[in-house]
Amino acid sequence: MPPSGRVTIADVAAASGVGVGTVSRVINGAANVRESTRRTVLAVIKQLGYRPSYLAASLSRGTPRTIAILVPHLTTPSAVMRLAGALTVLDEQGYDTVVCNVDTPGQCNHHLNALTSRYRVDGVIVVSLRLSRQWLASFRRAMVPLVAVDVAVAGVPHTVIDNVAGGRMATEHLLSLGHRRIGFVGDTRSRGEGDLGSTSSHERLHGYRRALQQAGIGYDASLVRRGPHGEANAEALATKLLSLPDPPSAVFAASDRQAMGVLVAADRAARPVPGELSVMGFDDIESAKLLGLSTVRQPLEDSGIEGARRLCALLRGEPIGPLCQRLPLEVVHRSTTARLRRSDRRRQVLTSEMPRIRQVSAGRT
Repeated sequence: MPPSGRVTIADVAAASGVGVGTVSRVINGAANVRESTRRTVLAVIKQLGYRPSYLAASLSRGTPRTIAILVPHLTTPSAVMRLAGALTVLDEQGYDTVVCNVDTPGQCNHHLNALTSRYRVDGVIVVSLRLSRQWLASFRRAMVPLVAVDVAVAGVPHTVIDNVAGGRMATEHLLSLGHRRIGFVGDTRSRGEGDLGSTSSHERLHGYRRALQQAGIGYDASLVRRGPHGEANAEALATKLLSLPDPPSAVFAASDRQAMGVLVAADRAARPVPGELSVMGFDDIESAKLLGLSTVRQPLEDSGIEGARRLCALLRGEPIGPLCQRLPLEVVHRSTTARLRRSDRRRQVLTSEMPRIRQVSAGRT
């Protein structure tokens, strides 16, 4: 058995009594391997639990036109839509594409190290992942062209949206419907072991606060709930919001997935949507339309298209401008948001006036 840790192709070769090249040919299904040898190698792979690197396998073939896309949480709807856009362009341009999924900072560093030191690619698209100065320097030294999508990277062509403006737009939509007690459900901003550096939820919260301030509404920290991303966590956060003595009449969730969790919480709390609670999302993934979710639409597929187009232009030696490409946002009003009822409006006005009434009363005594 190999020492504790990740099993390598060399471990498989040593345990099988063959060379690394033979193991590689078995993994890639090459024909010039004896059947007995193939069976032995496959048995050892199963016994040791070896997981071949398909990034290495794809790039070791020496494909002359290969693009790598580094993307977090590959199965999330927003990642899928961005990938679909990028792959459309890269397929048209004749590039093979290797998609590298990232779920942890360790995986991110592993892929970045491979792409800048061990394997040759024509270019790289980084999606929603912040790169340190050290990694940017590694790309420059390796002379690997790089573009970014959904994240601003200094000195690198990047395609983004204005998340602060998006958060403001979502909140202004709810304000325009008469809502004043507006909750927020978003992601925890952390620097923990699993943090991949995303700041979009925090920026959308900033837009939420800005819209409230411009409307003359004070910030109420009790209406803001943040936690790990996902529908189940959002449901738990929204449940706490709806159990407040004076719950919000509307909730802005920092993503459509989290908005779906809010909808589940509202259903469990017997708070009809939009009769007693309006719910606003962000992204406009495909399921948002099916659910009738009001949301802020960002051009997810277009962002992938633009990122791939800009990388292809870079590879052709064409000038890229502007360095920061900002895509437009749009409020989509569907069936989960509605005008605040008059009785609820009077209650919210009285609630917002309470601090001032207390001050006046205190002055009279």
